[in-house]
Amino acid sequence: MSAFPAHSIGAASRQTGCSVPTIRYYEEVGLLPPAARSEGNQRHYDAAAIRRLSFIRRCRDFGFTLEQVRELAGLVDQPTRDCVEVRDIAQAHLQQVQQKLAELQALEASLSAFVCSCDTACAGGPAVDCTILEELATPASAAPPARPPGPGRSCCS
Repeated sequence: MSAFPAHSIGAASRQTGCSVPTIRYYEEVGLLPPAARSEGNQRHYDAAAIRRLSFIRRCRDFGFTLEQVRELAGLVDQPTRDCVEVRDIAQAHLQQVQQKLAELQALEASLSAFVCSCDTACAGGPAVDCTILEELATPASAAPPARPPGPGRSCCS
């Protein structure tokens, strides 16, 4: 045991925000070294394990995949490696986030156009005649692209 007090898995969970099953999973997949065990076979986590769990949790909060977390943790474990490797992993993840953001912005524009189309053409009428349902039934390749409203105005103004 280390000089630091050991934490039970429940205490480690509360301190790091990782659920107990998640902590067990991280051990199982090798992201977290196996915990020391008490005579009663209960897991005990030292300060290094708590720090590692916090690190993993923060990586996951930022959306890094488990494989990216594994790579980043490997860089923590090998301090002689260059920080450019860390930057490259973060850069690749940033590009993925930017791509997803662009996809979400296109989705937002389409949904906004659907709602505005309904507001101007059919709101209050029978659902079967709703322009949104008609748009959703039209194959994407046949439908004209939705146009987002121009700057400073809504589609319905």
